[in-house]
Amino acid sequence: MRPTLVCISILLASVVGGRGDEAITLHDYHPFRAVPDISAWDSRKADIRTRVLVGSGLLPLPEKTPLNARRFGAVERDGFRVERVYFESFPGHYVTGSLFLPTGESEKIGLIDGKRPAILCPHGHWKDGRFYDALGLSGERGVREQISIGAERFETAARNPVIARCVQLARMGCIAFSYDMLGNADSIQLVDHRRGPRESMNSSEFGKWGFVSPQATLYLQTNFGLQTWNSVRALDFLLTLEGVDPDRLGVTGASGGGTQTMVVAAIDERIDASFPCVMPSTAMQGGCTCENTHYLRIDQGNMDIAAALAPKPLGMTAADDWTIELETKGYPDFVSLYERLKAPKNFEAHFNIHFKHNYNHVSREQMYQFVNRHFQLGLESPVLEQDFEYLGKDDLSVWANPTDKPEGYVGGDDHERALNQVWAEDANRAWNKAKKKADSGDMSAISDWVADGWTTILRPHAVRESEPTFELVEKEKDGEMITMKGRIEFALAEPGPGYKSVERAGVATIVSIPTTIYYPANWNGEVVIQLGEQGSNELIEWSDKAVICLDLVGQNGREPGNSDTTYSGKADIPENSWQRSPVYYYGYNDSTFVRRAQEVAAAVFMAERHPDWDVKNIVVRGEGGFAAIAHASQIIAGGSVDEVEGQAGDFTFSAVNDLWDDFMVPGALKYGGAEGLELLAKLAVKE
Repeated sequence: MRPTLVCISILLASVVGGRGDEAITLHDYHPFRAVPDISAWDSRKADIRTRVLVGSGLLPLPEKTPLNARRFGAVERDGFRVERVYFESFPGHYVTGSLFLPTGESEKIGLIDGKRPAILCPHGHWKDGRFYDALGLSGERGVREQISIGAERFETAARNPVIARCVQLARMGCIAFSYDMLGNADSIQLVDHRRGPRESMNSSEFGKWGFVSPQATLYLQTNFGLQTWNSVRALDFLLTLEGVDPDRLGVTGASGGGTQTMVVAAIDERIDASFPCVMPSTAMQGGCTCENTHYLRIDQGNMDIAAALAPKPLGMTAADDWTIELETKGYPDFVSLYERLKAPKNFEAHFNIHFKHNYNHVSREQMYQFVNRHFQLGLESPVLEQDFEYLGKDDLSVWANPTDKPEGYVGGDDHERALNQVWAEDANRAWNKAKKKADSGDMSAISDWVADGWTTILRPHAVRESEPTFELVEKEKDGEMITMKGRIEFALAEPGPGYKSVERAGVATIVSIPTTIYYPANWNGEVVIQLGEQGSNELIEWSDKAVICLDLVGQNGREPGNSDTTYSGKADIPENSWQRSPVYYYGYNDSTFVRRAQEVAAAVFMAERHPDWDVKNIVVRGEGGFAAIAHASQIIAGGSVDEVEGQAGDFTFSAVNDLWDDFMVPGALKYGGAEGLELLAKLAVKE
């Protein structure tokens, strides 16, 4: 019989160290990450695109079901026509908007081989979106003030700058589509634009959960993801229109519309030019739940997302807001990037910092010159915006006549639940297809999108590029067994996500793991890393194997990783506030599960690379959820783990019913749960 040992935790203050509980937030500094070698730019772009798609719940892309689009209720004006539009992005979910088309003399502009440019126009956080009316908000004096300070030229545009840019683009020979963000204008199936946790929408049963619930999080279903899918489908809609040039597709918006501009340009290769206003910056990354999602800004920020379009044409503007320092923080990086890509004329930025947050006439004029030049409209520069007859809600509303709503139109919580069911069922079909292939020996889907999903979540590169070491604190010999207590330390390649940096020896982020190692005199070259709920107090068995026991993050005095981080940073906001959405933590920080898997992988590397150890075999052992962590560490270690011992048993991610549970992994169910981890880990086992 093998003797049983109890691993003793190290609680010394000098040893615990490492990760604090101060999370990274949207308000921190998020610099652009340049590639040292410009030949690596395509790879970097692919990484950015993958992370945005994963965070959006769009990898793999959902099935593109029929749009069932309808255009009706045209309103004719001088040089353009505006039509009411709706289509289905998911079955039963309607995207609404206004389609602007050139008429009369405007139809002669911008044609190349009989086709004209088309431009998406996400509106951003202006009250009521397409229906915005400054006259009702600030009165006639407020409207005229915009003219007096040079922000606007005409009262109609000052009343509704969202529509003004679409009118002008149509008069310039382009097709422009202003579509509604969730909870704005005619997009009223989801009543609220922002979402917070609601007990009534929290269920593990299909068809009974809504956004900001554990199940939605496990499937990566967020307002941001839905809005992004609406943008992709809006581009699909534009390409169904007669005369649209597929080689001249653009997107432009400001504020939250600037976020959508950056995002759809990053993930959809059909976009040929992008002009996000007052959003790309190294400062505040976007405050709304429609601008944040899980994983989105780990290893990247808004500047990286905006840059993913390069070397295609990209323009941007700054104002007296969080973009005020763009000229010195971010802009020089982009100038360098485009120069290195040999496309310096494809990038421009304008620093209109004497104006507050806006998409005013000055910024719009800059966008018009950009579109004219890059889409070869042939207009004499400068292109000047002209006045137009005001378009009110009655002229624009898709649902002005309730009878225009399609049969079966449903809104409110019932629609939200049904929508999440459709989205989750699509994800399950993709996973089941991948699993069926894997069972027949075809691992292509596992090594493709499942691998992309899990590696984006686990961030193997952050540990693989480190050099973990073991620092001995005390050593004791008892018969044939040496017990060594100390800490494993390693530096993450990407500083910051999820914890406060510790400066040591010039290395930015040190992770320190309290560790006990049992080293037998008759060691056979095998190392076992033992995982369990008790951390380093876990009961273990040994004979001729070395056993490593770890206090992972959240165990035996170490601070837990997951944190109920709010947008505002205040703890006293209501429990159901949108500011309590988990996207404000998981969008910037690794989860406890991921951090534990990274720490186990660091222990693997420490053992494998120890100069005094002749390691022949490394085993990671764990049961239940810790078996899933073991497989995750095997993926991160990339072939350095020979075997995982233990079974997931009754553990399933679908049973995680708390947003802040130690085993909460946003997207786990999207990528096959524990089974997906195990299948992917098989590909990581070394030959």
